[in-house]
Amino acid sequence: MTLDIMGILEEKRKLIDEEIFRNLPQKEPKDLYDLIKDYPARGGKRIRPILCLLSCEAFGGDSRKALKTAAAVEILHEFGLVHDDIEDGSDYRRGKPTLHRMYGVPLAINAGDALHLKSWEVILKNREVIGEEKTLELLQEFIMAGWELVEGQTLELSWIRHKKWDITEEDYFKMCSKKTSWYTCITPFRMGAIIAGAKPECLESLVKFGYNLGIAFQIQDDVLNLSGEYKKYGKEIGGDIYEGKRTLMLIHLLKSCKPKEKFKIIKIMNKERLEKTVEEVKYILNSMKKYGSIQYARQKANMLFKVAEKIYRKNIENYLLEEPKMVLEAVIQFMIDRRF
Repeated sequence: MTLDIMGILEEKRKLIDEEIFRNLPQKEPKDLYDLIKDYPARGGKRIRPILCLLSCEAFGGDSRKALKTAAAVEILHEFGLVHDDIEDGSDYRRGKPTLHRMYGVPLAINAGDALHLKSWEVILKNREVIGEEKTLELLQEFIMAGWELVEGQTLELSWIRHKKWDITEEDYFKMCSKKTSWYTCITPFRMGAIIAGAKPECLESLVKFGYNLGIAFQIQDDVLNLSGEYKKYGKEIGGDIYEGKRTLMLIHLLKSCKPKEKFKIIKIMNKERLEKTVEEVKYILNSMKKYGSIQYARQKANMLFKVAEKIYRKNIENYLLEEPKMVLEAVIQFMIDRRF
C-alpha cells in the first residue's frame, strides 16, 4: 500500500488551521487580535497537532474528536514561540521578522499571553465533545507539558545568564526532555491516545518513546540551525551561536578542542548577541566542523531515534490499528529526517 504522506499532512494541516482560526476572533482591539493571528497565519509544519490527531486515529479513536485538542496544542506552541523569540532576542520566525521586532516587546508579550489563555479556553471546549472526565485528563496533561516546558526553558536561560560552561551531555538531554520531548512528542501523543481511550500501559510507554524521539528531534533542530538553508529552516542560520545556547555540538566541541581554542570559544559565546561578529560566529562553526561536532550530534540523534523505535516496536505498535499506524510511522520518519 502506497501512502500519499504529503497529501495526508496537508489535509490534517487544513483541518487544524480551520479549527485554530475558528477560535481566534477578528475583533477590537486590533493590536491584540491581529497580533495573535500573526504567527499561526505564517503557516508552520503543525507537527504537534498532527501527532495528536494521528495518535488518536492509531489508537482507534475518531480524530474529529481530537481537533479541539490539536488546535489547543498548536496555539500553546505559538504562545511559546512569541515569548521564546523575545527571551532569545531572535530576529526571524518562519521567514519574517519576529513579532517583537515588528510591534515592540510590550505588545508581543501581551499577544503571547492572550495565546496562552486561548489555548486553555480551547481545551475546555472539549467538554462538549468528549465529556468532563476526559477533558480533565487532558487538562492535567496540558499542565504537565507547561511545567516541563518552563523548567526546560529556565535551565537553558540560566546557563546563559550565569555563564555556565561545565554542561554535560546528560544536562543537555535533561533540558531537551523538558523543553522539547514533553510538549513536542509526549503530550501530543498522550492526548490523542487519551481521547481514543488507550490503555494506561500504552500511555506510560508513550512517555519513554516520546522522551527519546523528542531529544533526537531537538538535536536535529540544533544541527539545522548551523547547517540548514534559511528558506527551509525559517529561522536565522547560526542563531543558536549568537544567542549563546548550549547545544550538543558546542558541548562536544568544548570537550574536543585545545585549551587555547576553548578559552577563545567561551569568550565569544559569553558576549551579548549584538557584540558577536560574523567572523566570530564563523570561527565557532568552523571549529565544530574541524572537530566533527556536527557529525557527532547527527550520530547521537540517530542513536536516540533507534532507542525510541525499539520502545515503539516492543510496547506500542501492537496496540495500533494497521493503516493509521503506517501513517503515524511515516510521519515520525519525516520528523527525524526533518522533511516535516
